[in-house]
Amino acid sequence: MEAPPVTMMPVTGGTINMMEYLLQGSVLDQSLESLLHRLRGLCDNMEPETFLDHEMVFLLKGQQASPFVLRARRSMDKSGMPWHLRYLGQPEIGDKNRYALVRNCVDIATSDNLTDFLVEMGFRMDHEFVAKGHVFRKGIMKIVVYKIFRILMPGNTESIEPLSLSYLVELNVVAPAGQDIVSDDMRNFAEQLKPLVHLEKIDPKRLM
Repeated sequence: MEAPPVTMMPVTGGTINMMEYLLQGSVLDQSLESLLHRLRGLCDNMEPETFLDHEMVFLLKGQQASPFVLRARRSMDKSGMPWHLRYLGQPEIGDKNRYALVRNCVDIATSDNLTDFLVEMGFRMDHEFVAKGHVFRKGIMKIVVYKIFRILMPGNTESIEPLSLSYLVELNVVAPAGQDIVSDDMRNFAEQLKPLVHLEKIDPKRLM
């Protein structure tokens, strides 16, 4: 589930322009254990990291056609962890030779008054959700298998229900701009997960 694409100039961190290379797919609940078993055999960590996060998506509407989108996320099961603020840029999907979707990515740790700061800056919260799942790693690749939960009462992360009967699967790499060769490694890894899950370059505009 992605927010609308952001039509803004790319954000850079210092002299390094970091890009996210991404493939996505999904598996039904009944296929989860088979996929986790396959990942345990393929990845560096046989037992995955687990997470339970609360994410809030904030929009700032300006004169541009699409709003500026920032994502605030906090851990619900690991005390003392900082909030994270994430910016995802406009997907670069025009290059047919790229196997993965590529977009600008900035992810920073912040203090726990992040949401108050965003509201003071003029952002408004568009939607929020809870994500629960597993994280596997293979070299510089990260594989995340998670379920999204709808929050029934705004702000109450204890009152949730599953959004669907499936788990989202994401294979991503964050690397400096121009490292398109990583998409070849991602393609080779994705092939090893078939037919349990088919990971694809998905255009977020198709989901709107």
